[in-house]
Amino acid sequence: MLNTSIPVLGFAAFSGAGKTTLLTKIIPILVNNNLRPGLIKHSHHNFDIDKPGKDSYKLRNAGASPVLLVSKYRRAIITDFIEPQEPRLSDQLKMIDQTQLDLILVEGFKAENFPKIEVFRPELKKPMLFPDDPSIFAIASNVKLKTPQHIQFLDLNTPEVIASFIMTEFMKKTGNN
Repeated sequence: MLNTSIPVLGFAAFSGAGKTTLLTKIIPILVNNNLRPGLIKHSHHNFDIDKPGKDSYKLRNAGASPVLLVSKYRRAIITDFIEPQEPRLSDQLKMIDQTQLDLILVEGFKAENFPKIEVFRPELKKPMLFPDDPSIFAIASNVKLKTPQHIQFLDLNTPEVIASFIMTEFMKKTGNN
């Protein structure tokens, strides 16, 4: 199913629930504990990381695709899709060099089947995802929830505890502790 040799863990929620905010707090904790996380973020918006006037933009506009922009600090691959379509997580996982990673975190792709933590805020007045998604094994919320026995409750306001849960429970279950 997924094109990966390392664990993949998703964070699923409706927009505004705080997925990115939570990830920006969890990632440094994972890194400080010697884990090397990668990340895939699904966007529903059109975006362009290239800027008009830059050489890479000119070359892409001339028809080159993909364009690989590289320096001694980082690289970016810009690929224009011939036919716009919703991306599949398995296809995106093929694009990441997993040899230097311990874990791939995924923001979004909530309709796909892979292990996920649901981020839930009741004040958004959106339904919970877990009843329709058997791949959700934990819920992080800013209010205490009574969860089914097979779903772990995590306090959204304690990123240290969530990171610890990922390192101990999730990584252990995947055989990568």
